[in-house]
Order: sequence, then structure tokens, then C-alpha cells
Amino acid sequence: MLVVVRMLAGRILALIPLLLGVILFVFIVMRFSPVDPALAAFNGANATPEQLQQFRAANGLLDPLPLQYVHFVWHLLQGDFGTSVITKEPVGQTIATALPLTVQLTLLGLVLALVLALLLGVTSALFRGRWPDHLIRVVTLAGVAAPAFWIALLLVQWLAVGKGLFPTSGYINPRDSFSGWLNALTLPAISLSLPVAAQLTRVIRTSMVEELDKDYVRTARGGGLPPVVVVGRNVLRNALVTPLTVLGLRIGYLLGGAVVIETMFALPGMGQNMIQAVQDGDTAKVQGFVITIAIAFVLVNLVVDVLYLLASPRLRSRS
Repeated sequence: MLVVVRMLAGRILALIPLLLGVILFVFIVMRFSPVDPALAAFNGANATPEQLQQFRAANGLLDPLPLQYVHFVWHLLQGDFGTSVITKEPVGQTIATALPLTVQLTLLGLVLALVLALLLGVTSALFRGRWPDHLIRVVTLAGVAAPAFWIALLLVQWLAVGKGLFPTSGYINPRDSFSGWLNALTLPAISLSLPVAAQLTRVIRTSMVEELDKDYVRTARGGGLPPVVVVGRNVLRNALVTPLTVLGLRIGYLLGGAVVIETMFALPGMGQNMIQAVQDGDTAKVQGFVITIAIAFVLVNLVVDVLYLLASPRLRSRS
């Protein structure tokens, strides 16, 4: 347990320069973008040069860049993401409203991807070289090549427009109707999960095949242990260590993919709000959304690292 605590403390300390670097990158990109927050704030109105300068001075945009960065980080540390130049509302408030939907969509997509990947990956490894293995490998190859938005278009055309089983767009709060919430998020979650499930299936299959070829598996089988016990108790547990590292990166893909999927299904999450902020030239909102997603990605990878450490005795002993 002490090793785990030390590793966790080391990883958390390492996150500090990483997060500062991410914030610096976002800050520089936004400051050198062609979008002028002062012009966006007046929303096309005929603002005088004096009014524009007053806005820039009031919002610290005329300060030297290092000073602007320090102020930016200081406000972030206090949970202040700035104020939208369009709606004049705190960006943190918008994030607090939009983030739960994106988290719900990502988690639902993750659960679907894990269930599919485990089922297909284990089946493919156990039937190695036979027709189920060949079929699953072909299907997963197609799944890896298919982008999420293309899958979403097919699902909408087939199941929403053609069959009328699901809505084409919109969101229902689960507190109002759980079945309506599940119905609204099913197609977006499937669209997000299929490419991730395909990639995880290939990783799980490879890891399972390597584990099945080891001596302890042959010894256990030769000793008369039922295959279900060998696979369930030993092989599966050892084989899932490697896919854990891939899972962290795939969760990042799910978060990024949610930006496109939310826009396609008109879901008012982080993605749709961020696209709208880019179109409006609302730099404060764009900064806030990008930094929030980056922080979420970093924290998810930290959790995956801890899970990997707990699942891998060899890594703990090296640490």
C-alpha cells in the first residue's frame, strides 16, 4: 500500500507542470488567434476605437503577455474561468451546466465499449484461428477504420429516421425521465463506443492469446482445472493489465469525439457549447472548455495509472 501511495503522490506532483504547460499552450493559442475579444464583445455593433480600447484595458488585454498568463492562472486556481464576452455570464457556470451531459455520454459510451470489447476480445482469443475469430477480426478492422460521425449518420438514418426507434436529436434530463434519457443518449453513445470497442477488442485478443500460450495455463489445464476457471480466475485478470493503458488513451478519444457527436445530435454538452463559442469568437468560453477537457483527460489517465499499478504486481515490485 505504501508503494501505491508513493506512486500516487509522485504522479500527482508530476501533473502540476503538465497542467501548467497545457494551460500555457491554450493561453498562447488563444492570444495569437485572429479573433479579437473586443470585437466579439460588441457583436458586430459599430463600436468606436475608444470603446474597443476601453474594453481591452478593462479586461487586461493590453497588459504584457506574461502578466496576462499569471493573472489567468491565478484566476483559474480560484475556479474563475472568466466571463463570456457574448452572454456576460461566468464561463464556470456554463461549464457546470454542460459538463454533466458530456460525462454521462462519455461514461455510457465507455461502458458499451468495454462490454463489447471484453465479449468480442475473449471470444476471438478462445476461438483463435476458427471462424468466430476471423469474423470478429474483420468486424473490428472495419470498426477501427470507421469514424464516429460516419457511424452516427448511419445509425440516425437506419434506427431514427427509418425505424423511428430513437430520436434524431435532443436531450432529456434523467431526473425527468430515465427511459427518455436513455433513449436520447443511446445512438450518440453507440456512435462513440464502436470505434473504441474495435480497438480495445484487438488489444484484448492479443493480450489473451499471449496469456493462453504461457506454461501456467497448460499446467492448470493438464491438472484438470475446468477451462472456465482457468480463464476466469487467471488468464483474464492477467490479460487485462495491458488493455488498461490503452483504455486511458481511448477515454481521451471519447471525450474528444463527444465534441462532434454532441453537435450532430444537438446535445447541449461541452462539445456543442464549444463549437458555438468558436463560431461566436468567445475566447473565454473556448479557453474554459478546452482546459476543462484537458484536465479531465489528465485526471482520467491518473486513475488509469493507479489501476494499472494495482493490477500489476511486477510494476509494484519495480517501484
